[in-house]
Amino acid sequence: MKKLYKLLYVFVITSICGYFIEFIWTLVTRGIIVNHSAVVIGPFNFAYGICGVALTLLLYRFKDESYLKIFLLSFVGGSILEYIMSFGMEVVVGFTAWDYSNVPLNLNGRICLLYSIFWGALGILWIKILYPKIDKILSKINQKAYKIIAICLMIFILFDILFTISCVSRAHSADKGIPPSNSYERFLDNTFNSKYLKNMFNNNWK
Repeated sequence: MKKLYKLLYVFVITSICGYFIEFIWTLVTRGIIVNHSAVVIGPFNFAYGICGVALTLLLYRFKDESYLKIFLLSFVGGSILEYIMSFGMEVVVGFTAWDYSNVPLNLNGRICLLYSIFWGALGILWIKILYPKIDKILSKINQKAYKIIAICLMIFILFDILFTISCVSRAHSADKGIPPSNSYERFLDNTFNSKYLKNMFNNNWK
């Protein structure tokens, strides 16, 4: 169970880091502020969280192997993961947050050689430098507090996901001209509406 808690911490930490990486990148390159969170409450970019967990599971047993081996494993594993996430987003929500169709050596616009190379480099950075530091910090947390915090995070994330689904559902209804039927739906219309979601989903909201 402790290993599952650790993966949950990795998921949360990398989700938050990914959010701010995307936030800063968009601000610097495009000069705009975009909320890159996957959920309506909190700075959580789950794509990065999933990647953090996947890289940990894929590479941990090879953490003492050569840089080349880790690069190749991350290159292949990361590319497969990115392709699956792209396809999954298209099936579930009807769009993907990236499209490499205009990038050389791409596969169906979902992955490309350039970002696959980035995956390889990221794997080395993660398992050789970043993960050991995170693991060291987590090991210093009191075991009882470690468990309680992990459970609280799990409950909060599940609530956040369900609440986000509710917001998306209501926003679609509002876009169709269906008026709110109660105070909860009026609250959603005034806060987590289509305008908010369009910014959150990087203008891919439909």
